[in-house]
Parts: sequence; C-alpha cells; structure tokens
Amino acid sequence: MIHLGPSEGDAFSAMGDVYRVLASGRQTGDVYALSEIRVSPNNGPPPHIHSREDECFLFWKARSTLRLVMKRSKPGLAHSFTDREALHTVLKTTRNCRARILGFVTPAGFENFFKEFARPIASFDSPAMPLTKDEVDKLLIAAPKHGLQILPPNR
Repeated sequence: MIHLGPSEGDAFSAMGDVYRVLASGRQTGDVYALSEIRVSPNNGPPPHIHSREDECFLFWKARSTLRLVMKRSKPGLAHSFTDREALHTVLKTTRNCRARILGFVTPAGFENFFKEFARPIASFDSPAMPLTKDEVDKLLIAAPKHGLQILPPNR
C-alpha cells in the first residue's frame, strides 16, 4: 500500500515549478509513477517528447493549457492524455493562481529524471526556486538518457 499525506513525499524544484513524487516505480513494480505538480504563473516545462512512456494529466485549481491540441482546461477538474512520441508541454496561463496537476506516466522510470537536475526542497508547500543556467544545462544533459527530447519554447 502506498499512502502519502498532503505534505509528504520527495519534493523538487524544477524549471521554476514544484514537483512531488506520490508513487515511484520502485513502489509500483515499475508499472507507473504518479507526481503532483504545482506550475508557477505563466510557466511550465519546455515543449518535449517522451520516447518511453505515455503521460496522463489531471488538472485542477486553475486554467491551464496542454499544448498538444491546444485544449484549454477551465477551473475545476480536467483530464488530458498524451502518448509517447507526442510533442507537448503544460503552460500555466492564469497570472495570479498556480496550476495544480497530477501527472501519471506509464511505464515508470521518468520520476528518476528529476533526480539528475532538479533541486530537492523541504516539502511540496515550499516555494519554487528560480531557474538557473546550471539547472537548464543539467536538464539538457539528463534528458536524452531518459528518452526525452527537449524542443525550443516557440514550437
């Protein structure tokens, strides 16, 4: 059984956002990994393509855009699915409110990517750390090892 309370679990600041691992491949027999993501205003990961895993997002708390088919979720609960090889990103579009997202990947393993470039923080409630050039450099080195292709933001 996997059980985490509201502030429990490994938390990371990555690319100006906050991530927390709710279930890792180690805990699920590598079947899936589940993370909670707090996307800062007008932020989100760069456009990218996964070659190893399918990804599912459950949005709540704010308007967010999944840039794949340019679907915009309204406040409340919304769901999006991207299969491997699909170009996508999540962009927070509301200025004054952070987006909250559950990210589900299958098979597991992608959660280990963050350990290579993201910075551990005390808890999911901690503020995101500002993005640094060193973090971007580490992300670009780690991405290919995890089957991830990073694309320029304007794509």
